[in-house]
Amino acid sequence: MLKLIASRTSLAILRRSQISSIHKNGVRLASLHSTPAIQREGLGDFALTDRVAIVTGGNRGLGLEAALAFSAAGSRAVYCLDLPEKPGEDWNAARQSVAKLGKRLLKTVEEIATKEGRMDVCVAAAGIAGAARSCLEYTEEELEEVYAVNLKGVFFTAQAAARQMDRFQIPGSIILLASIAGSVALKHTPVLPYNTSKGAVIQMARNMACELAQKNIRVNSLSPGYIETPMTTASISAQPEFQAIWSEQSFMNRLGKPHELRGIMTWLASDASSFCTGSNIIVDGGYTAW
Repeated sequence: MLKLIASRTSLAILRRSQISSIHKNGVRLASLHSTPAIQREGLGDFALTDRVAIVTGGNRGLGLEAALAFSAAGSRAVYCLDLPEKPGEDWNAARQSVAKLGKRLLKTVEEIATKEGRMDVCVAAAGIAGAARSCLEYTEEELEEVYAVNLKGVFFTAQAAARQMDRFQIPGSIILLASIAGSVALKHTPVLPYNTSKGAVIQMARNMACELAQKNIRVNSLSPGYIETPMTTASISAQPEFQAIWSEQSFMNRLGKPHELRGIMTWLASDASSFCTGSNIIVDGGYTAW
């Protein structure tokens, strides 16, 4: 089910009792049956039975994988919120959208929590890469565009969810999508705004974890390596040599598959990770172990 909630912003609700696939504008995006069915009875602490989650960036990529994983683990509902698909297409419109992002997210997440009577899980996965170029050439506008989505968007999403977890006194889990680019410089990939924004997300998770632990809200960051998402596919299409460069840096000599992150996201969202907070979990096929 897809509803328009604001200009160029969409909300889709995935309920396991209603549908077996996510659709946007009539186009099938992904199916819950794309991997073997999970027997919920045997999930134990990994089960997300009756829990309510929000996911930003949920229309594609790792946000979509989180939504599918949570639904398969028994969530009552997963609300997928998305920023404009192409924030840079019209910079003025994007800037105005980001300026209103905080208030809009707070209101939207509050409405979701009020409707469901709870808020359990939040995944802040929306992000953009920005242009790849020398650090000597970036403009102020280019930095602001990336930071607005990758920093402000992530923070306001986590803040909005944490407020509702605190309001309903629900033990919550917040997962911030970072990247190995937040911990190491990427070989032959000059994207300074993206890299620095992801480093900030890792530190954001640590700080929020420290502040929210007494409220029984856990906050962790997840740092994937190179994964075959629409973002990396677009980069490879523009510069095909990246396929070999990125693959060779992994022990496995390949890029990761989006579904290979479902397990870790389910673990972080569930009671199975109840003693994990303030951590940065790296899933990169060995990229950073060299």
